[in-house]
Amino acid sequence: MPVTFNDLVALMARLRSPEGCPWDREQTYATLAPMLLEEAYEAFEAVEAAREGRPEELRGELGDLLFQIVFYAQVAAERGEFTVDDVVEAIHAKMVRRHPHVFGDAASAQDSAEVLRNWEAIKAEEKRAAGKDERAKESSLLDGVSMKAPALMEAHQLTTKAARVGFDWQHVEQIFDKLHEEVDELKVAIEESIAAGDGEVKASESKHERVREELGDLLFVVTNIARHLKVEPEAALKLTNRKFRRRFRHIEQGLEERGQSLDAATLDEMEALWLEAKTSDK
Repeated sequence: MPVTFNDLVALMARLRSPEGCPWDREQTYATLAPMLLEEAYEAFEAVEAAREGRPEELRGELGDLLFQIVFYAQVAAERGEFTVDDVVEAIHAKMVRRHPHVFGDAASAQDSAEVLRNWEAIKAEEKRAAGKDERAKESSLLDGVSMKAPALMEAHQLTTKAARVGFDWQHVEQIFDKLHEEVDELKVAIEESIAAGDGEVKASESKHERVREELGDLLFVVTNIARHLKVEPEAALKLTNRKFRRRFRHIEQGLEERGQSLDAATLDEMEALWLEAKTSDK
Protein backbone atom coordinates (compact mmCIF):
# COMPACT_ATOMS: atom_id res chain seq x y z
CA MET A 1 0.00 0.00 0.00
CA PRO A 2 1.25 3.52 -0.76
CA VAL A 3 2.34 5.69 2.14
CA THR A 4 -0.15 8.48 2.92
CA PHE A 5 -0.03 11.79 4.74
CA ASN A 6 -1.66 10.13 7.73
CA ASP A 7 1.20 7.62 7.82
CA LEU A 8 3.64 10.51 8.13
CA VAL A 9 1.59 12.02 10.96
CA ALA A 10 1.57 8.65 12.75
CA LEU A 11 5.32 8.30 12.28
CA MET A 12 5.86 11.71 13.86
CA ALA A 13 3.68 10.78 16.84
CA ARG A 14 5.73 7.60 17.28
CA LEU A 15 9.00 9.53 17.19
CA ARG A 16 7.71 11.86 19.94
CA SER A 17 6.32 9.05 22.09
CA PRO A 18 8.08 7.64 25.19
CA GLU A 19 9.14 4.67 23.07
CA GLY A 20 10.36 6.92 20.27
CA CYS A 21 13.50 9.01 19.68
CA PRO A 22 15.10 10.96 22.57
CA TRP A 23 16.22 13.76 20.24
CA ASP A 24 12.78 14.21 18.67
CA ARG A 25 11.14 14.28 22.11
CA GLU A 26 13.44 17.13 23.21
CA GLN A 27 12.46 19.50 20.41
CA THR A 28 10.35 22.61 21.02
CA TYR A 29 8.97 25.47 18.93
CA ALA A 30 12.20 27.39 19.56
CA THR A 31 14.62 24.58 18.72
CA LEU A 32 12.71 23.70 15.55
CA ALA A 33 12.66 27.28 14.23
CA PRO A 34 16.18 27.30 12.69
CA MET A 35 15.50 23.94 11.02
CA LEU A 36 12.24 25.20 9.54
CA LEU A 37 14.07 28.15 8.01
CA GLU A 38 16.91 25.95 6.75
CA GLU A 39 14.53 23.48 5.10
CA ALA A 40 12.57 26.32 3.49
CA TYR A 41 15.76 27.73 1.96
CA GLU A 42 16.84 24.30 0.73
CA ALA A 43 13.45 23.82 -0.92
CA PHE A 44 13.78 27.29 -2.44
CA GLU A 45 17.15 26.36 -3.95
CA ALA A 46 15.83 22.99 -5.16
CA VAL A 47 13.28 24.82 -7.33
CA GLU A 48 16.16 25.80 -9.60
CA ALA A 49 17.35 22.19 -9.68
CA ALA A 50 13.89 21.14 -10.84
CA ARG A 51 13.99 23.75 -13.59
CA GLU A 52 17.32 22.29 -14.68
CA GLY A 53 15.84 18.82 -15.02
CA ARG A 54 16.38 17.42 -11.53
CA PRO A 55 12.85 17.36 -10.04
CA GLU A 56 13.82 14.61 -7.59
CA GLU A 57 15.82 17.18 -5.61
CA LEU A 58 12.75 19.37 -5.21
CA ARG A 59 10.67 16.34 -4.27
CA GLY A 60 13.13 15.47 -1.51
CA GLU A 61 13.33 19.00 -0.14
CA LEU A 62 9.56 19.42 -0.14
CA GLY A 63 9.39 16.23 1.89
CA ASP A 64 11.85 17.64 4.41
CA LEU A 65 9.81 20.85 4.64
CA LEU A 66 6.56 18.91 5.05
CA PHE A 67 8.16 16.91 7.86
CA GLN A 68 8.91 20.15 9.71
CA ILE A 69 5.27 21.21 9.43
CA VAL A 70 4.10 17.85 10.76
CA PHE A 71 6.73 18.13 13.53
CA TYR A 72 5.40 21.54 14.62
CA ALA A 73 1.82 20.29 14.54
CA GLN A 74 2.72 17.31 16.73
CA VAL A 75 4.37 19.57 19.31
CA ALA A 76 1.29 21.82 19.24
CA ALA A 77 -1.03 18.84 19.72
CA GLU A 78 0.94 17.73 22.78
CA ARG A 79 0.59 21.27 24.18
CA GLY A 80 -3.17 21.15 23.58
CA GLU A 81 -3.06 24.05 21.12
CA PHE A 82 -4.00 22.57 17.72
CA THR A 83 -3.58 19.46 15.59
CA VAL A 84 -2.36 18.85 12.06
CA ASP A 85 -6.03 18.37 11.06
CA ASP A 86 -6.71 21.88 12.34
CA VAL A 87 -3.87 23.17 10.15
CA VAL A 88 -5.27 21.46 7.05
CA GLU A 89 -8.82 22.59 7.79
CA ALA A 90 -7.74 26.22 8.34
CA ILE A 91 -5.75 26.51 5.10
CA HIS A 92 -8.49 24.76 3.13
CA ALA A 93 -11.12 27.18 4.47
CA LYS A 94 -8.85 30.17 3.80
CA MET A 95 -8.23 29.19 0.18
CA VAL A 96 -11.95 28.67 -0.45
CA ARG A 97 -12.73 32.04 1.19
CA ARG A 98 -10.08 33.90 -0.79
CA HIS A 99 -11.13 32.44 -4.15
CA PRO A 100 -14.81 33.51 -4.33
CA HIS A 101 -14.52 33.65 -8.13
CA VAL A 102 -13.89 29.89 -8.07
CA PHE A 103 -15.81 28.55 -5.07
CA GLY A 104 -18.34 31.32 -4.41
CA ASP A 105 -20.88 33.53 -6.13
CA ALA A 106 -18.44 36.23 -7.23
CA ALA A 107 -18.01 36.92 -10.93
CA SER A 108 -15.04 35.34 -12.63
CA ALA A 109 -11.81 37.32 -12.26
CA GLN A 110 -10.61 38.92 -15.46
CA ASP A 111 -6.91 38.35 -14.79
CA SER A 112 -4.39 37.55 -12.07
CA ALA A 113 -4.04 41.25 -11.14
CA GLU A 114 -7.74 41.37 -10.24
CA VAL A 115 -7.36 38.15 -8.26
CA LEU A 116 -4.56 39.68 -6.19
CA ARG A 117 -6.48 42.91 -5.56
CA ASN A 118 -9.46 40.88 -4.35
CA TRP A 119 -7.12 38.77 -2.22
CA GLU A 120 -5.87 41.83 -0.35
CA ALA A 121 -9.41 43.15 0.14
CA ILE A 122 -10.62 39.80 1.52
CA LYS A 123 -7.56 39.57 3.77
CA ALA A 124 -8.27 43.04 5.19
CA GLU A 125 -11.90 42.07 5.83
CA GLU A 126 -10.74 38.91 7.62
CA LYS A 127 -8.61 41.02 9.96
CA ARG A 128 -11.53 43.31 10.76
CA ALA A 129 -13.84 40.36 11.39
CA ALA A 130 -11.28 38.77 13.70
CA GLY A 131 -10.86 41.99 15.68
CA LYS A 132 -7.27 42.36 14.58
CA ASP A 133 -7.89 45.73 12.97
CA GLU A 134 -8.93 47.69 16.07
CA ARG A 135 -6.03 50.09 15.63
CA ALA A 136 -6.93 50.80 12.01
CA LYS A 137 -5.00 54.03 11.88
CA GLU A 138 -1.82 52.22 12.89
CA SER A 139 -2.26 49.17 10.67
CA SER A 140 -0.81 48.91 7.19
CA LEU A 141 -1.22 46.82 4.08
CA LEU A 142 2.47 45.99 4.46
CA ASP A 143 2.17 44.56 7.97
CA GLY A 144 1.90 41.08 6.50
CA VAL A 145 5.46 41.24 5.16
CA SER A 146 7.90 39.93 7.74
CA MET A 147 10.72 42.27 8.70
CA LYS A 148 12.77 39.16 9.51
CA ALA A 149 12.82 38.03 5.88
CA PRO A 150 16.03 38.55 3.86
CA ALA A 151 16.14 42.17 2.70
CA LEU A 152 15.91 41.36 -1.00
CA MET A 153 12.90 39.14 -0.44
CA GLU A 154 11.29 41.70 1.86
CA ALA A 155 11.68 44.45 -0.76
CA HIS A 156 10.11 42.22 -3.41
CA GLN A 157 7.14 41.38 -1.18
CA LEU A 158 6.64 45.00 -0.04
CA THR A 159 6.47 46.34 -3.59
CA THR A 160 4.33 43.43 -4.75
CA LYS A 161 1.71 44.25 -2.11
CA ALA A 162 1.84 47.97 -2.90
CA ALA A 163 1.46 47.24 -6.62
CA ARG A 164 -1.72 45.26 -5.96
CA VAL A 165 -3.48 48.47 -4.92
CA GLY A 166 -2.09 50.49 -7.83
CA PHE A 167 1.02 52.03 -6.24
CA ASP A 168 3.44 51.08 -8.98
CA TRP A 169 5.18 52.18 -12.15
CA GLN A 170 3.17 51.58 -15.32
CA HIS A 171 6.12 50.48 -17.44
CA VAL A 172 9.52 48.97 -16.70
CA GLU A 173 11.16 51.78 -18.71
CA GLN A 174 10.04 54.21 -15.99
CA ILE A 175 11.89 52.16 -13.39
CA PHE A 176 15.06 52.31 -15.46
CA ASP A 177 14.76 56.12 -15.38
CA LYS A 178 14.57 55.84 -11.59
CA LEU A 179 17.54 53.47 -11.63
CA HIS A 180 19.71 56.04 -13.43
CA GLU A 181 18.55 58.69 -10.96
CA GLU A 182 19.55 56.53 -7.99
CA VAL A 183 22.95 55.73 -9.57
CA ASP A 184 23.63 59.46 -9.94
CA GLU A 185 22.60 60.11 -6.32
CA LEU A 186 24.89 57.34 -5.11
CA LYS A 187 27.79 58.80 -7.10
CA VAL A 188 27.21 62.21 -5.51
CA ALA A 189 27.11 60.67 -2.03
CA ILE A 190 30.38 58.81 -2.68
CA GLU A 191 32.07 61.96 -4.01
CA GLU A 192 30.96 63.96 -0.97
CA SER A 193 32.22 61.24 1.34
CA ILE A 194 35.60 61.11 -0.40
CA ALA A 195 35.93 64.90 -0.36
CA ALA A 196 35.13 65.09 3.35
CA GLY A 197 37.44 62.22 4.18
CA ASP A 198 40.51 63.42 2.31
CA GLY A 199 40.47 60.47 -0.07
CA GLU A 200 38.70 57.96 2.18
CA VAL A 201 35.19 56.87 1.25
CA LYS A 202 34.10 56.60 4.90
CA ALA A 203 34.83 60.13 6.01
CA SER A 204 32.40 60.20 8.91
CA GLU A 205 29.47 58.24 10.21
CA SER A 206 26.98 60.72 8.73
CA LYS A 207 28.63 60.70 5.31
CA HIS A 208 28.86 56.92 5.30
CA GLU A 209 25.22 56.71 6.35
CA ARG A 210 24.30 58.72 3.24
CA VAL A 211 26.25 56.32 1.01
CA ARG A 212 24.57 53.33 2.64
CA GLU A 213 21.13 54.90 2.22
CA GLU A 214 21.67 55.67 -1.46
CA LEU A 215 23.01 52.17 -2.07
CA GLY A 216 19.90 50.76 -0.41
CA ASP A 217 17.70 52.91 -2.67
CA LEU A 218 19.55 51.56 -5.70
CA LEU A 219 19.04 47.94 -4.64
CA PHE A 220 15.37 48.65 -3.97
CA VAL A 221 14.88 49.96 -7.50
CA VAL A 222 16.65 46.91 -8.98
CA THR A 223 14.21 44.73 -7.02
CA ASN A 224 11.33 46.59 -8.66
CA ILE A 225 12.80 45.95 -12.10
CA ALA A 226 12.96 42.24 -11.27
CA ARG A 227 9.33 42.26 -10.14
CA HIS A 228 8.15 43.93 -13.34
CA LEU A 229 10.08 41.38 -15.38
CA LYS A 230 8.47 38.58 -13.28
CA VAL A 231 11.86 37.50 -11.97
CA GLU A 232 12.20 36.50 -8.32
CA PRO A 233 15.22 38.61 -7.24
CA GLU A 234 16.37 36.26 -4.49
CA ALA A 235 16.47 33.37 -6.96
CA ALA A 236 18.18 35.51 -9.59
CA LEU A 237 20.90 36.59 -7.18
CA LYS A 238 21.33 32.98 -6.02
CA LEU A 239 22.01 31.98 -9.63
CA THR A 240 24.62 34.71 -9.96
CA ASN A 241 26.22 33.66 -6.68
CA ARG A 242 26.48 30.09 -7.96
CA LYS A 243 27.98 31.35 -11.21
CA PHE A 244 30.54 33.40 -9.31
CA ARG A 245 31.50 30.38 -7.18
CA ARG A 246 31.95 28.26 -10.31
CA ARG A 247 34.08 30.81 -12.14
CA PHE A 248 36.19 31.66 -9.12
CA ARG A 249 36.85 27.96 -8.58
CA HIS A 250 38.10 27.85 -12.17
CA ILE A 251 40.59 30.57 -11.26
CA GLU A 252 41.77 28.60 -8.23
CA GLN A 253 42.15 25.39 -10.21
CA GLY A 254 43.98 27.15 -13.03
CA LEU A 255 46.47 28.66 -10.61
CA GLU A 256 46.89 25.32 -8.82
CA GLU A 257 47.80 23.66 -12.12
CA ARG A 258 50.53 26.29 -12.59
CA GLY A 259 51.78 25.86 -9.06
CA GLN A 260 50.68 29.38 -8.13
CA SER A 261 48.75 30.59 -5.13
CA LEU A 262 46.01 33.20 -5.14
CA ASP A 263 48.18 35.56 -3.12
CA ALA A 264 50.99 35.38 -5.67
CA ALA A 265 48.82 35.72 -8.77
CA THR A 266 48.35 39.07 -10.49
CA LEU A 267 44.96 40.55 -11.26
CA ASP A 268 45.65 40.12 -15.00
CA GLU A 269 46.33 36.40 -14.50
CA MET A 270 43.14 35.93 -12.51
CA GLU A 271 41.13 37.97 -15.02
CA ALA A 272 42.39 35.78 -17.89
CA LEU A 273 41.22 32.65 -16.07
CA TRP A 274 37.91 34.32 -15.28
CA LEU A 275 37.36 34.99 -18.99
CA GLU A 276 38.15 31.32 -19.71
CA ALA A 277 35.43 30.28 -17.24
CA LYS A 278 33.01 32.81 -18.73
CA THR A 279 33.65 31.51 -22.24
CA SER A 280 33.17 27.95 -21.03
CA ASP A 281 29.79 28.90 -19.48
CA LYS A 282 28.60 30.30 -22.80
